[in-house]
Amino acid sequence: MNQINDKTVVQNQYSTSKNLNTRISIHDKYSTNKQGFGNWIYSHYEIEQGARVLELGCGTGSMWKGQEALIKKCGELVLSDFSDAMIETTRQTIGELPNITYCSIDIQNIPYDDASFDVVIANMMLYHVPDLPKALAEVRRVLKPNGKFYSATYGEHGIVEYLSKLLGEYGVEDNVNKNFTLQNGAQILSTVFKNIRKEIYEDSLAVTNIADLVDYIYSLSSMSALSSQPREKIQALLQQHMINGVLTVPKEYGMFISS
Repeated sequence: MNQINDKTVVQNQYSTSKNLNTRISIHDKYSTNKQGFGNWIYSHYEIEQGARVLELGCGTGSMWKGQEALIKKCGELVLSDFSDAMIETTRQTIGELPNITYCSIDIQNIPYDDASFDVVIANMMLYHVPDLPKALAEVRRVLKPNGKFYSATYGEHGIVEYLSKLLGEYGVEDNVNKNFTLQNGAQILSTVFKNIRKEIYEDSLAVTNIADLVDYIYSLSSMSALSSQPREKIQALLQQHMINGVLTVPKEYGMFISS
């Protein structure tokens, strides 16, 4: 499968929260950096009291749990996603609060006036956008002149690259979407933003229950070549690479802060 920028693929992947929850779970259970990627991301947010904040691609909203103090600082927090199912999941996760608005938004056509927001957030989603230049132009348009844009993403040398090497005999290729990564993100953002800073999150997975990793693998559309393979065979192969009961899987994540 080529790079995942097809709208239908994205809709199928996120029509429910099941696949995303599976991928979140593996990180929650086995990440070696105990700060947690979500907490690390939020530690970088600069949100002033009364700020108007827009998140595009809020997913399940799970990363906002435990961030009540930050939510209260927002004059308005707009939590949006391309998927109606994700918006409903986020609503159930966070609840109804007077300063939160839930809505469906396509980042390529943001339904707000120019300079409407102090902060715009688009984490782990820009690589899915069909017309990324148009999307970034929209972000810049609705962001105030002195506002900040936060965009977390992955690198090209993380989990999928590692797994594709282990599972290559089954036709698995490292065809992870590289439309917006830690390697090329700054160059892409520089077409719209003048100031760009990259922050790296140091982490890995220390997996002790390979069945959980197999669940993760089968949740990935990039691993579709395994669909005809019995899960037990994949699990047995991965177990061969464990050392002292642990399979260490590299991760490469970080974020860009642009203004």
